[in-house]
Amino acid sequence: MNLFAGTAPFYRKYRPGIPPAVADVLDGAVPPGTPRRLLDIGTGTGQVVEALLGRFDDIIAIDNDAEMLAAADSQLRPQLPPGTTLLLRQSTAEAFESPSGWLADLVTICRTFHWLDQQAVLARLEGQVQPHGAVAIFGDNSFWVATSPWKRAVRSCIQQFLGEERRAGAGTFSTHDRPYSEIMQESPFSVVEEITVPVHREWTSETIIGYLYSTSFAAPHLFGDRRDAFEQALRETLRKFSDDDTFPEENEFLLRIGRRP
Repeated sequence: MNLFAGTAPFYRKYRPGIPPAVADVLDGAVPPGTPRRLLDIGTGTGQVVEALLGRFDDIIAIDNDAEMLAAADSQLRPQLPPGTTLLLRQSTAEAFESPSGWLADLVTICRTFHWLDQQAVLARLEGQVQPHGAVAIFGDNSFWVATSPWKRAVRSCIQQFLGEERRAGAGTFSTHDRPYSEIMQESPFSVVEEITVPVHREWTSETIIGYLYSTSFAAPHLFGDRRDAFEQALRETLRKFSDDDTFPEENEFLLRIGRRP
């Protein structure tokens, strides 16, 4: 089963999008021009593309999940500015081949680099990026990285139902012990700039549950017939931390932008 099977509707509705400040950093990472080409790897429901509409006019977005791509298509097509082309393609990053002569100005890899054959993908991008182009690898912290008491309680509740180890679909998540910047420095895009963008969010019990169902570590199918029991237990847990069902979060996007020497 796909790692994100059944998560697309929750991803579209509950997964936080790309803040304008992050879109500004990405926009400023490469020179202006026409055409201005964007390759978004692991696009999911198209959140990065959506944030950059109007800033790039020739866009290719890939994902290996057909359900995610269908959600991206329905979300993005009605918003396309005049003169903008969008190609959505079902493919892994490792197997993707760009159209003949098509070179990206910017490649974005958001919240997905940990799933990839990292060195192989970066090497492959050498032939898919303009000489002046850049590769941006970025993301924010998931709820599994518990940074507040209520987040730790949420993680504990998940562990009570699914086990101590972080799930990744039917298996468990394998952590990477090397910083992404270090991996990038050994790639063709070895000049790496790091930028941090803070973000504040307000959650409710409904949006927390919806967000969890958008992840590989708490996808709905993992709970089986215990899904209702999980939701009840989580709501009871969260009530201990808020009288008005609001849960503030301080998070950040860490962007690593790699360029050729």
